[in-house]
Amino acid sequence: MQRIRKVAAGQVASNRRRGGDIRVVLGPGTAGATTGFLGVLRLGPGEYVSEHYHPYSEEFLYVIEGAVTVRVAGEPVGLVAGEGLVVPIGTRHRVENPTREPAEAVFHLCPLAPRPELGHVDTEPLPAPHLPQPEVTR
Repeated sequence: MQRIRKVAAGQVASNRRRGGDIRVVLGPGTAGATTGFLGVLRLGPGEYVSEHYHPYSEEFLYVIEGAVTVRVAGEPVGLVAGEGLVVPIGTRHRVENPTREPAEAVFHLCPLAPRPELGHVDTEPLPAPHLPQPEVTR
């Protein structure tokens, strides 16, 4: 039986390379997950996560605080707290906070890519490419 692991978002290193504060809370590296991963995203006013896509995974995004705009294949979709969406496999998307208030969302990706480096493809320049990436996000 797989060991059950409790993980707090504050225990996980922040990844800010792609914008915002991204933390993979439950994943292969943090909780021994084998089929996907779950994390939290915090965006300050005007912050964004650069456009990218996942060649092997769907992404589920659920807003728990504030509001975000998700550009899915270039089309804006507004989400407020209590709303979510699914980004299909291979679909370009970008998450933005166009408001003056902080926003927080939970995300889940599955299935996992065959290897971590194959799971995420950037399609625009990163806002902070000089920052280290704590865990490869698929």
